[in-house]
Amino acid sequence: MTDLVLILGDQLTAGVSSLRGRDPARTVVLMAEVMGEATYVRHHRKKIVLVLAAMRHFAAGLTAAGWRVDFIRLDDRDNTGTLGGELERAVRRHGASAVYLTEPGEWRLKLEADGWAAALGVPVTVVEDDRFLASHADFEAWAEGRKALRMEFFYREMRRRTGLLMEGEAPAGGRWNYDAENRAPPAGGPFLPEQPLRHDPDAVTREVLELVAKRFPEGFGRLDDFRFAVTREQALASLAHFVDAALPGFGDDQDGMLAASPYLHHAVLSPYLNIGLLEPLEVCGAVEAAWRAGKVPLNAAEGFIRQVIGWREYVRGVYWREGPSYVLRNALEARRPLPEFYWTGKTDMACMKAAIGQTLDLAYAHHIQRLMVTGNFALLAGVDPHALHEWYLGVYADAFEWVEAPNTIGMSQYADGGLLGSKPYAASGSYIHRMSDYCGGCAYDVKVRSGPGACPFNRLYWDFIDRHAARFASNPRMAQSVRTLERMGEDRRRELRADAAACLAELGL
Repeated sequence: MTDLVLILGDQLTAGVSSLRGRDPARTVVLMAEVMGEATYVRHHRKKIVLVLAAMRHFAAGLTAAGWRVDFIRLDDRDNTGTLGGELERAVRRHGASAVYLTEPGEWRLKLEADGWAAALGVPVTVVEDDRFLASHADFEAWAEGRKALRMEFFYREMRRRTGLLMEGEAPAGGRWNYDAENRAPPAGGPFLPEQPLRHDPDAVTREVLELVAKRFPEGFGRLDDFRFAVTREQALASLAHFVDAALPGFGDDQDGMLAASPYLHHAVLSPYLNIGLLEPLEVCGAVEAAWRAGKVPLNAAEGFIRQVIGWREYVRGVYWREGPSYVLRNALEARRPLPEFYWTGKTDMACMKAAIGQTLDLAYAHHIQRLMVTGNFALLAGVDPHALHEWYLGVYADAFEWVEAPNTIGMSQYADGGLLGSKPYAASGSYIHRMSDYCGGCAYDVKVRSGPGACPFNRLYWDFIDRHAARFASNPRMAQSVRTLERMGEDRRRELRADAAACLAELGL
């Protein structure tokens, strides 16, 4: 009797629940690189390399630990191209009597896995993914009866549960949240030249780089200068480097943007958390220890920990609670196709060019670049949120649907009608000007509100408010903007609508 354990590319954790309690003598571990997973959206080529190289290193570690691993490579001649196809072949090949897997992280695969038992003719057991701090039942219990699922209150509960940054029953420093102290514009000047820690490709990763270059010659994103960690040891080194070198400056400028410093003091640990090389409590524990040792300020430690045990766990809870149709929500009825410059970076808007350009280069942009630049433009322009969702899902190395979809559909595009966010994150060019150095070299003038030379964010902002004035009038955080619009008068509102239409036409939209 042979048990077959399927391990997915984002489950690269030695203690993953599907392996726990299994007998290595009667277990085969199946890992498969398949085209279906590499192409269901247009993934950044660096992201594909990260996952495949990490899978290969993880499989080698399992083998060294005494597990029998059946590893299917992308370039194997008889590769079926689908997980289901490879699972079916492996069941026959090994005479497996049962299949086990940790719950997939996306509804797409969860629904597919629900049909595997009938298709394979053997029992398929899906084990809960307990690498997260809040189970589905935990989140449901917290959400039950609440009129609004606000992250702040969930975050406080997670602080109490974990004891992180707590002094008895009270939050360290007397406050739960130091976000108001983490919004300083970047000061400029030298930043860490090699932050995050760079990991040069070894022979395994170089082989994957060559494979991806061959199989995806016209794929999105640049392959040169690959620097991601692909093993747990490298990921731990990245964590230690961040805590020592960058965390002390992380708090103040975490919302800032500089064209020449794409990383600033950000950790870039989310890819490793999301594929399983790191776990949330060990990451947060290292950050808390640095604060308790007096090495970093409280606002830096709290801001980072909030992103991990607060926001990360919270959006996962929302994703699974809302179901597979969540990604199709479109409360603002935005229908415009995604502009082509999201794929090329070819635009005269300096902020968009910078954010998309570094995405092409690095498979990375930090949360404010995603929310207040590329997301803000799509929101103002009325881009279809599902098209934007698929773009974000593909182009960032840390993007898996459970974390990306709520951030896009809910936080960025307000397409869930306010379930996740209390307001749409719409802003004119003045916000980007205040928080970045992008505007100084832009072809558009951020200080001009309308006309061909004006910043497109300015030209589109009031039209966005005008389109949705009836909805936003009852929103406490948007009502002031609606009242300001109404005081402009109908003639001015017609001018704003006409100027926005002209702006979109000039941008080729």
